[in-house]
Amino acid sequence: MSELLVSDAGTGRLFTDPDPDKAREYFRSKSRVMKSKLMDVKQAVSLFIKDGDYVAVGGFGTNRIPTAALHEILRQGKKDLGLSGHTATHDFQILAAGGAINRVDVAYVVGLEARGLSKAARRLFEEAKIEVCEWTNAALAWRYRAAAMGIPFIPARVMFGTDTFRYSGAKQIKCPFTSKKLLALPALYPDVAIIHVHRADAYGNAQIDGITVSDFDVARAAKRVIITAERLIPHEEIRKDPSRTIIPYYCVDAVCHVPYGSYPGNMPYEYFSDEEHLREWLASDADVTTLQPFLQKYIYGTKDFSEYLELCGGEERLLQLRDLELLHKAGPHPSGM
Repeated sequence: MSELLVSDAGTGRLFTDPDPDKAREYFRSKSRVMKSKLMDVKQAVSLFIKDGDYVAVGGFGTNRIPTAALHEILRQGKKDLGLSGHTATHDFQILAAGGAINRVDVAYVVGLEARGLSKAARRLFEEAKIEVCEWTNAALAWRYRAAAMGIPFIPARVMFGTDTFRYSGAKQIKCPFTSKKLLALPALYPDVAIIHVHRADAYGNAQIDGITVSDFDVARAAKRVIITAERLIPHEEIRKDPSRTIIPYYCVDAVCHVPYGSYPGNMPYEYFSDEEHLREWLASDADVTTLQPFLQKYIYGTKDFSEYLELCGGEERLLQLRDLELLHKAGPHPSGM
């Protein structure tokens, strides 16, 4: 009967299984013990990200991205990763430059918004080195919502009449109540999610200031969750106002204390994006002959994210970016970003 309801379908391949019962088999065995999950980024990436995994990245654009963990993925040489390209900018640029990904559910990638296009990211598509399934940002967000709800798909009225639908993995169905056309968007259960937050306790209860985008659902959809946090706070602070906890401890597998962990991206209310360094990235990834020395200097040649920050100007530069964020809150930023 379900097959009869499908009247059209996209040609894209699904990279994850939308079956909620299979996902529940994993979640059923996941510990809900409230214990410390503190570890460094190197440990978290080594323990919870395996070659071939499908990865979801939190944040939005260059805002609140888990840069420290993405760098560590490259240092450890992780390969054949799948990625949800949901509002992906510098995060996609990093993984593309390091050759870590081979498939992507794409809504927004390659571009770094007003900053320009990443040539390294674009080369993946031009040279057919990555498999693609297309969606809109809303469609990817709702796929996470379906997974968080524990259902195999969610109906929506998006992408009709577009090539985005044609190259997606969605299916056109008839509503059983109204007979209207709908698209069935399959649930998206990532193997691992990496989310940078403003504050977290040692157990993984995490708070985010400002826009949360899809991170509420991503954390509940992913089988494993790595949290990187600007600040560690006592559990007692979490208990004072539990309504501020966007991600609860039982979703989380690792908590990493990484001040400035979104650099060179923007961390709302904390520090502004380093536009100079992002321009340096774009200039360097324009050609493989300049990209590899750049990666060697800033990622492969550094032992951790702290060394990377020092190369980029250290505390002096980071304090300047904090001041810029304060100015940005007061009015438009002089860069126009």
